[in-house]
Amino acid sequence: MGNTSSMLTQYDIEEVQEHCKHAFSQQEIVSLYQRFCQLDRNGGGFILTDEFLTVPEFAVNPLSQRLLRMLNSLNFKEFVAFLSAFSPRVPLQQKIEFIFKLYDSDNNGKVTFHDMLDVLRDLTGQFISEQQREQVLTRVLEEAGYTKDSMLVLSDFVKILGSSDLKMEVEVPVD
Repeated sequence: MGNTSSMLTQYDIEEVQEHCKHAFSQQEIVSLYQRFCQLDRNGGGFILTDEFLTVPEFAVNPLSQRLLRMLNSLNFKEFVAFLSAFSPRVPLQQKIEFIFKLYDSDNNGKVTFHDMLDVLRDLTGQFISEQQREQVLTRVLEEAGYTKDSMLVLSDFVKILGSSDLKMEVEVPVD
């Protein structure tokens, strides 16, 4: 899978589709490949973190730095797998796993009060005080049956978010 859309074969499309568990149609994969090639400015077959920041929607996202820590450089298959968490065809469990990884910044399989506070800080910026953030987070945890000292694991996230109508979707324009 090189750096031009003409190099994407039917086999490549099907392989990527299989890799991302059919989160995207073949047409969407072709569109994603074209976008990937636009972002891969040096044509090396990888998107670097600074190239991700050229996407306006990504650059202004308050969680962009946190998302970038989840990435390093991505080849096309990894790029599609990363975006698959935002596909409406992906099960809720996969979306929750993505969210958990976003919160688990040290990749230890546990999310602490401070991990959650960091995400809340990223999301709220200067709009609320640190004390207000702590109060809100403490209240949310208590309502879910946890305390400030709880270390949440993936199954806790599934328990909390599993019954929600979580919407994490992006539309892939198809020509």
